[in-house]
Amino acid sequence: MRRLVPVLTVVLAIFAIWYVACVPMNVREVLTQAERAGAEIVPAAAAERRDAGALGLVLRNTAHLGASWSMERAKLPAPHQVAVELWDSTVGEEVYGRRGIVRSGTLSNRSLIYHGGVTLSATLFGFLIGTAAGVLLAIGIVQSRTMEMSVMPWAIVSQTIPIIALAPMIIVVLYSLGLDRFLPEGIAGLLPKAVISAYLSFFPVLVGMVKGLRSPDQMQLDLMQTYNASRGEVMRKLRLPASVPYLFASLKVGIAASLVGAIVGELPVQRGGLGARMLAGTYYGQTTQIWAALIAAALLAALLVFAMGWIERRTLRSMGVQA
Repeated sequence: MRRLVPVLTVVLAIFAIWYVACVPMNVREVLTQAERAGAEIVPAAAAERRDAGALGLVLRNTAHLGASWSMERAKLPAPHQVAVELWDSTVGEEVYGRRGIVRSGTLSNRSLIYHGGVTLSATLFGFLIGTAAGVLLAIGIVQSRTMEMSVMPWAIVSQTIPIIALAPMIIVVLYSLGLDRFLPEGIAGLLPKAVISAYLSFFPVLVGMVKGLRSPDQMQLDLMQTYNASRGEVMRKLRLPASVPYLFASLKVGIAASLVGAIVGELPVQRGGLGARMLAGTYYGQTTQIWAALIAAALLAALLVFAMGWIERRTLRSMGVQA
């Protein structure tokens, strides 16, 4: 209960701010509709309203602001509108829609469940690639001073490139290689997005793993030397177990970054996924669809981080660490 109350307080505060923000964001469209319905608006001229500040329009037309939370194509939809869109595009589409799983036996391509599954598959695929690359590079960096001096600077520089500019180039290069002729169709379609996810997720894993592998102090290393342990035995029996808490901390960051990479990779591909859903909402002015996809992505990220925390607790408990 002590954890629930602060969380609910923050959620209620966010909803309150959200509802208040809907008024100035939508005020011009609301006043235009009210004017068409015969209401007297201040100022009366549309050109003057266009140049006036949103807050001034709100204060001078308080009697006509009720529609701010119920507009069909609002600039900022209200929370209850987003909730309705979430319901309609998940349960409503799958249970009552003619393309839904109840009537057709397969997930509807208009459903957020379907698009979330597409994003999730690319996220997990890229996360596995990024994690493997980060762990292997970290072991090499810790074991070799030369590799540290040669690889680590490039790993840092790689993260300064804007992913929104890099993603289309990665997709074009991978498709130009004709991977669809050598790989199964499902893997070939996931690979470009997975590479972008791996690009974003490997660096947190690399940094956390390097920190973890170097966490044993000098006394522990000296003790291993007195046992005549080789470098490989020091790595397996001391450094790797000591790095597990650091690894899971970085994995939580990495899996969230991987989800972002998958969504960004879906924008130029447009073959399904939450990113494609957001882009479609932008094309057709469906802001509630955009916000519903954003909320779905946030819930998916929270679920992935929670799952990673659950695995962490089980792993540390099996190692005898109080988690």
